[in-house]
Amino acid sequence: MSTTAPPVPGSSPPARAPRGPEGLRPADLERRLHAYALDRVLGWGLPVGLAWLLVASDQAAWLVLSAPLALAVVLVAGGAALLAARGATPGMAALGLRVEPVDGALSFAAAVRRQAVLALAGPPTFGLGLATLAWTAAADGSGRRRGWHDEVAGTQVVDVRPVAAPETAPERPQPMVNLTAMRLVPPEPAPATPRPATGTPDGQSGASVRPQVPQAPEAPARPDGPAPGRRRADVPPATRGPAIPPATPPATPPTVPPATPPTAAPPPPAVATPRWRATADTGERVVVRGVTLLGRGPQARPGEQVADLVALASPDMSVSKTHAQLSLGEDGSLVVMDRGSTNGSVLIRQGVPRHLSPGRPVTLLAGDVLRLGDRVLEIEQVG
Repeated sequence: MSTTAPPVPGSSPPARAPRGPEGLRPADLERRLHAYALDRVLGWGLPVGLAWLLVASDQAAWLVLSAPLALAVVLVAGGAALLAARGATPGMAALGLRVEPVDGALSFAAAVRRQAVLALAGPPTFGLGLATLAWTAAADGSGRRRGWHDEVAGTQVVDVRPVAAPETAPERPQPMVNLTAMRLVPPEPAPATPRPATGTPDGQSGASVRPQVPQAPEAPARPDGPAPGRRRADVPPATRGPAIPPATPPATPPTVPPATPPTAAPPPPAVATPRWRATADTGERVVVRGVTLLGRGPQARPGEQVADLVALASPDMSVSKTHAQLSLGEDGSLVVMDRGSTNGSVLIRQGVPRHLSPGRPVTLLAGDVLRLGDRVLEIEQVG
């Protein structure tokens, strides 16, 4: 991932690169039709009004036919001049649309060709030409909605209205756990387990009992002194009494130290899972949390676990009811799969389009573009 060096204090910020047609949103057909209607009110209303004035003033027939026709030619040239200078006719400027050249700059000759095709597709063809131009724009395989008049002039109609950023709740800081401090806290000692008393066979009594010491037999009474005429040394040993053994002190049970519980190992650090976001050309942003269904009115199959259902507006009905799905792989990657849509799904990677096979998942990368009917979604990684 590339990083950008911080700006040097006191230096001016770098100039922003101009955005070409690839980075702009293609205008939807409904808004283009409204802009065309506004332009035709001026382009047809003025010549018709001039013809009515000439007829009302009893002018010659050639003047009634030539003057409105000349005014129509002037209006076509004026519209072409506005396209070449500002990139928009009055109707387009009122609805936030602009004509952008696909390659290079929009010349006056290319603008004249575009305006001439639109003029000839109106009253001379009784409106059939306008329907043909609208059909070619809706069936454009590149997703730019370029009609035959755009192909002739090498242009594309884009939507230049500002997109309001969606309101997002501020993220709360996550609590931090100091694992080092947890490891340094000594464990609580375990309570000592009472041991059975020594000297009781059944071990039920907790009091210690001193072992009984055999008592020495009482010595027979002896006279305080030797018999008359005999000395103490002459007394036979049998009359001296048995020797008394010394008393043995009671045995003390050994002291067992309390068992120390083992210290639990710290849990492994959590691995951050990358987050993916899909931004539609309408300005809607979708953060993929699980299986996400996309379409005009997506519905999950019976028993299918779905995280989000995202409805995409489709003025020309080119987006199917359940068009495609986005999901997360086991390694955190983003996967797209076409759900058997009518018009199919196209993956554009580095400007190269690729049609997706229904039911076959494909891994997406940051910067990829998905085209689902007349909707375009940009894929980006946000975490």
